[in-house]
Order: sequence, then C-alpha cells, then structure tokens
Amino acid sequence: MTDERTGAQVMCEALMREDVEVMFGIPGGAIMPFYHAMWEYRDRLRHVLCRHEQGAGHAAEGYARSTGKPGVCVATSGPGATNLVTPIANAWMDSTPLVAITGQVSSAVLGKDAFQETDITGITLPITKHNYRVSRAEDLPSVFREAFHIARTGRPGPVLIDVTKDAQQARLVPDWNVTLNVPGFSAPVGLDPRAIREAARILAGASKPLILAGQGVIISDAVAELRTLAERTGIPVVTTLHGIGAFPEDHPLSIGMPGMHGWVHVNRAIQDCDVLLCIGARFDDRVTGKASTFAPRASVIHIDIDPSEIGKNVKVAVAIIGDARAALRALIELIPPRDAAIWLRNIRETQATHQHRQPYLRRPDTTELMPHDVYAALNAALNKRGGYRVITDVGQHQMWAAQLIEWRRPRTHITSGGAGTMGFAVPAAMGAAIAHPDETIWAIVGDGGFQMTNQELATIGQEGIKNVKVAIVNNGYLGMVRQWQQLFEGRRYSGTPLTGPSFAGLAEAYGLRGFTVDRIEDAEEAIRAAWDHDGSVVLDFRVEREANVFPLVPPGLSIGEMITREAPA
Repeated sequence: MTDERTGAQVMCEALMREDVEVMFGIPGGAIMPFYHAMWEYRDRLRHVLCRHEQGAGHAAEGYARSTGKPGVCVATSGPGATNLVTPIANAWMDSTPLVAITGQVSSAVLGKDAFQETDITGITLPITKHNYRVSRAEDLPSVFREAFHIARTGRPGPVLIDVTKDAQQARLVPDWNVTLNVPGFSAPVGLDPRAIREAARILAGASKPLILAGQGVIISDAVAELRTLAERTGIPVVTTLHGIGAFPEDHPLSIGMPGMHGWVHVNRAIQDCDVLLCIGARFDDRVTGKASTFAPRASVIHIDIDPSEIGKNVKVAVAIIGDARAALRALIELIPPRDAAIWLRNIRETQATHQHRQPYLRRPDTTELMPHDVYAALNAALNKRGGYRVITDVGQHQMWAAQLIEWRRPRTHITSGGAGTMGFAVPAAMGAAIAHPDETIWAIVGDGGFQMTNQELATIGQEGIKNVKVAIVNNGYLGMVRQWQQLFEGRRYSGTPLTGPSFAGLAEAYGLRGFTVDRIEDAEEAIRAAWDHDGSVVLDFRVEREANVFPLVPPGLSIGEMITREAPA
C-alpha cells in the first residue's frame, strides 16, 4: 500500500492510533466507503453488526463504562444517525466517553434535502461535549485525535464526528503530525491549595461528617484513596447510584445509597450531618429531593472536575475543582486521624429501627415468586463466585438491584442514571461482555425495557458471545410507572399493563438458552444453571405483579419525607 490513502482508510488508521479495538454499528449508503475500507483492517479493528443503531450506541457505552476507555459506535446518515441520539444523550448525562461516527451525504448536495440527509451535528449539539462535520479528508487526522482527547479528558462524555461521503472517498497523503487545537476546552490543572486547606479544617472540626461518593471516584480511579480517607477519619460513606462500587458495601463505614429510593437511615444522616464531603457527584434531583431542603445543617465541600456542577443545585461552602484522586490525596495529607464512632453508631441505630420494616426485606406469606427472592439468589451467587459485572436497565428492577445486591468493586454496577433509558441493559451488557470475555456479565432488566432492544440477542448469537446472562424481572407491567399510578393516581393503571412473548422461547429462537422461573424454590438453581452454561442465557423470572420499591421520596418533597410502605387499602 502506498502512502496515499482514502479518507475512509485514514479514519480506520486514526481509530487504531487511538487504540480502538472494537466498534458497534450498522452500515448504510453515506458510510459505505468507511465500511469498504474497514475490510482491510478487520484483523485489527473488530466491527460488531448490531440490529439497531440504538443498540450499537448502548453497546459502546457498556464497553466504555466497564473499561474506562472510549466506546465507538458507527451509523449512516439520516435515520441511522438519529437512532444514535438516545445513546449519545445517555452518555452525556452519565459522563460516558463515547465517540459516535456518522456518515453524511456528499458535500455537493448538503443543504439540498438529499436522500437521508439530516443535520446530525445540529441535532446533537446540546448533548455532546463537541461535534464535527468533516468535508475535507485532510482534516480527518486532527479531528479524530481531538475527538478522542475531548471524550476521555476531564469529565468524560460523547463526541460526534460526521463525515461526508466525498471526504471518505477522497485520496490524500495523511499528515499524522497533529497538534491539538481545542480552544475553549480545558481540563482543570492542579488544585487550589487554599480550598484543600479549608476543606481539611472544616472536616477536622466536624462532629457529624459524611462522605457522598459519586461516579467521579470511579472515573478517576480514586477508590483506594476514598477508602484510605474514610478509614483514617472514621467518616461514614454514602454512594450514589452511579457511585455504587466506589466503596465496598461490606465495609463497616458503608451505609448505603441516598435519595428517592435510598434507605431511611441514609437520608436522615444526610439531613442531620454537619459537614458533607461530596466527591464526583452532581447533586441530581433523585439524590437531593427538594434541593432547598437538602442537607440543611451541613457545610458542603464539593470536589468535581466539572466547574459547572459546583453550586448548580446545592450551595457549597468549599469548592475543589479538579481530579478526585488528586484532591483526596491532598486531603489525606492534611486531615489528622479522628474517631466518628458515636455518629456512626447513631446512624446504625436509625438503620436498625427503620430498615427491617421494609416490606421486601421479610418473606411475605405468599406462594408468589417475589422480586427480592430473585435478588437474594443473585446476590448470593454474585458474591460467592466473583468475576462478574451487572448492567441494569431502568425501572423497579434497577432500584431493587441497587438496594439488595451487596456491591464491592468498581465498574461492577453499570446503569442508565441521568437519562433513565429503558432498553439500555441488553446491548450495554453485550458491549461489556466483549470487553471482558473472561467475566460473566449479568443484564438485569424489566419486561418493558427488555422488549425495547431484545433484538440484540441476535447480535449476541451471531458474534458467538457466551458470557451474557439476562435476568428479566417480569411483572407484566411498566412497573415503576404502575407503582406511581398506584400510590399517587388512585390505581388508574393507564397504559402500563404489558404483555410479551415467551421470553425463554424467544431466546431459543435466537440460538440461546432460555428458562422460565415462577417458583421461589427454582430461582437459585436457575441462576446456577445459567452461570454454568457455556453460552448466553435468558432467565424469565415471573414475579408478583404489584410489588413496589420502598422507601420512596414523593416528587417535590424533601428526602426526609419518605414513604416506607403502602398505606392500608
């Protein structure tokens, strides 16, 4: 091959220079030159043919969230590109490094409503860190270098590269001597020593301190530093939904998850604490409830790499803008050892009073398979066997998983949080399974979300992926919506009863194993059989239909105002 390349070949080589190993996508007219070139690099660039572009985007997210490296998805112009909008938005909300590559109609017909022309850069402008439309092949080396740099640097997020067909077809001698030129984009460099000293002073004087750990701890590989700080100071640790795994839940200082479906003792601890150290979390509304009433007695110290998050939702006393790992190391150097045993004991007393009252922490007098029966069996298997990651979808099953599985390691709990995207779990599990072929990847999903992207079972079969195990918590409803209809709308179940096919039969039709489980005595054996099977499996757990997730903070209220069980009928 001469030094001259097509633009499409340059795109392939640019991906290899960024250490990309796998892409998820679907070809089409405007991206065909790229797919033509891809054939020459098929021993170095793996392409996974998905069944829908949304699935491709979520698969790239699963790959990224489980590895920390940017995921890559590919689509053609028009509907192919617009089908990527949901995963791009999901990645934007959840700080996931993602590079989306789309084909575009040729430059000569841009703006003329050509076949499958859509302004995807305009559409995705609000949900990307940056995006590019490339109509000159000479720009491809610098654009790809910049895109990956932006996606992975600072607070990670999605970047879109839209390449016209003629730019893919043009011939050039690429110039790989690229200088990054990203005006307006910069990651924080260094820490403000005054802010670190002030944070250390406030923490040292606290009587009821609390740590709120978010996904930023995981992204920055600060798990060890968080544990060191907690053990040095005795400060109890709360982990957000995305922060799950940042601190092991079997540790005596771990107290659980806060917010709308957090435990009573966790939310009360937040409302009672006098200092709240927030690390890599953004104080979203599902954590804070009514923001004006959140942590009313606390001096808030907020560590975040994204300065736009500081003070956005909650007033802070000290802002530390920078990398969580560096900030924690600096704090560890300054904070003397201390003892918060009395404060922790008070929290545990509240936990003992309230947590056992949760209805699904006791076995009810029923023959129905209850959701918590499934989670008890899953939790026992996960923490006995190890070597797993769990991807959850969105809904009741997602909250039960966060509450009822004892999470111990980072990047073992992956979910759609900010956007709350139903259909995320199955394709994201596929992406994680490709990234970690020696681990067992569990997708926990409701019957509603499963039916949104279950066509990716065909991709799992075609690709020979053997390590995906799908657990469907099937209650015949769009369960979380139905729960709100029950509690707040007089049981008017409008648009929530849900039917479906035999999910086990569907799995078998795709060449996978399928099991239907509707008895408590079969749940543990089904999970064992799925884990031991040398291939991907779908487990359809037919659970009691109207089980609810508690505690629950009603919309618009403080996290101190929680519903812990159904009112008497």
